[in-house]
Amino acid sequence: MLKKLYIRNFTLIDELDISFHSGFSVITGETGAGKSIILGAIGLLLGNRADVRQVKSGASKCVVEAVFGLGHDKSGVIKAFFDSNDLDYNPDECLLRREISAAGKSRAFVNDTPVTLAALRELGEHLIDVHSQHQNLLLGKENFQMNVVDIIADDASQLKAYRRLYDDYVNAVAELNDMRRKLSENMAEADFLRYQMKELSEADLHDGEQEELELKSETMSHAEEIKTALFLSSSCLDGEDGGVIDKLKSVLSYVDDVSAVYGPAKELSSRLDNCYIELKDIANDISSGIEDIDFNPRELQQVNDRLDTIYSLQHKYHVDTVSGLIEHLNSVAARVESIDTGEETIKHFEKHVAQLKTDCEAAAAELTSLRRKAAAVVEKEMSDRLIPLGIPKVRFKVDMSQVPVNADGADKIVFLFSANSSSPMQSVAQVASGGEIARVMLSLKAMIGSAVDLPTIIFDEIDTGVSGRVAEQMACIMREMGGNDRQVISITHLPQIAAFGTTHYKVSKEETAAGTSSRMTMLTPDQRVVEIAQMLSGSEVTQAAMDNARELLKKQ
Repeated sequence: MLKKLYIRNFTLIDELDISFHSGFSVITGETGAGKSIILGAIGLLLGNRADVRQVKSGASKCVVEAVFGLGHDKSGVIKAFFDSNDLDYNPDECLLRREISAAGKSRAFVNDTPVTLAALRELGEHLIDVHSQHQNLLLGKENFQMNVVDIIADDASQLKAYRRLYDDYVNAVAELNDMRRKLSENMAEADFLRYQMKELSEADLHDGEQEELELKSETMSHAEEIKTALFLSSSCLDGEDGGVIDKLKSVLSYVDDVSAVYGPAKELSSRLDNCYIELKDIANDISSGIEDIDFNPRELQQVNDRLDTIYSLQHKYHVDTVSGLIEHLNSVAARVESIDTGEETIKHFEKHVAQLKTDCEAAAAELTSLRRKAAAVVEKEMSDRLIPLGIPKVRFKVDMSQVPVNADGADKIVFLFSANSSSPMQSVAQVASGGEIARVMLSLKAMIGSAVDLPTIIFDEIDTGVSGRVAEQMACIMREMGGNDRQVISITHLPQIAAFGTTHYKVSKEETAAGTSSRMTMLTPDQRVVEIAQMLSGSEVTQAAMDNARELLKKQ
């Protein structure tokens, strides 16, 4: 329930701090006084788009805050929202705030924690419903009509389960179509794919062989050069005429001879010994290398031929490595296998899709059954509500027809309406007048209001096109909706509705030195009499209007 509303520097409002109460409240005021500004401010708290022009001229920013009570959250949906968004939860007080700077920057907060507009919008849907005149257009939307029936059917759990099934079915159909497309593409390329697989398989490729072959080719191509270098190196190290190793051995002997009388000689001897061992190993490796290097033209040709085959395949298949060729082979082999097994796989998956469709249709049939029962309730209750609202010959029907399964089930729902017994029923949005549509929407809101956890409803001039006794009946309905700790707020121009409010607010506009300013005040009983009298007679309040106003107030 909306407890408090605070507005600062928002369009024509300098500052407004006002409390709201449960029950049926009314807001009145002359056209242009600023009632729409109040709704615009509330709209910001519901996540509506901000406009820098909403910041009052000369101000650095505007602020809109509202305090809500969350005691209506019987289902725990709001508590779950706070938990999932890591927000502080207080069932007695929830603070929503929106700030817009003159530079165009917008920020949103819940209990002083920054949130996204999407999160603010999601929370707002559970706190307040603002019904403006343009919402009457919803009567022409099939999903709105479906939603009304679903609310009365109380089928939320069944609808949720159905939609899970339907999502599985839709995803499976998409997967089946993708399988068919891929099989068709592969079938068209079957011969080419089999050729590629044969060519790459016969190449008998092995990961890493290219590097090994390239090294071998390089070595064999320079065999003589390498062998000469190794021979000369071996001679220098361990030649018959005395190489480095023999000389190092002599040095080692000289140092050992003085080790007893020269302290550092022991360390030097150890280091020289290590060098001697290492050089001996190097000499042995060089000698082995000389023996291994052998120029074989035939073997070199075989190596180069193999490399040519690899390079040719790499160029052909646009890869740079043997591993890339092997990967392409595996991919082609998988496509060939899918051709060989594709039809059988598709037949198996078609059975799976058919079963999912059967499950969807069964779940949709359950929804249809619940909706048909709810449709009968809607038809009776709407007729019962519309007759006192000045449509005594009303006929209201929930027309249900079967359609292929979709996200909402297998039903098409259209509200049919006729204001008299002689005219055929047609879609309510097409045949109802403006005043009739207002009464239909009010009746729908009243019917579904008790079925959902929505504590606050604001009606913005829902009384358009009605007057007199019908207006009083509409007021009775709104006051009835405001019972049981619920809150209904009606912005109205009709004195018959204003008189039925348990709380009465007036929006007025005044000219000051700083410019035009709007303000909103809660009226005392005496002030209410004057306000309703003005609504009855205009700016000049007559005694008759005052008496009439008192009579209207007595009716509540």
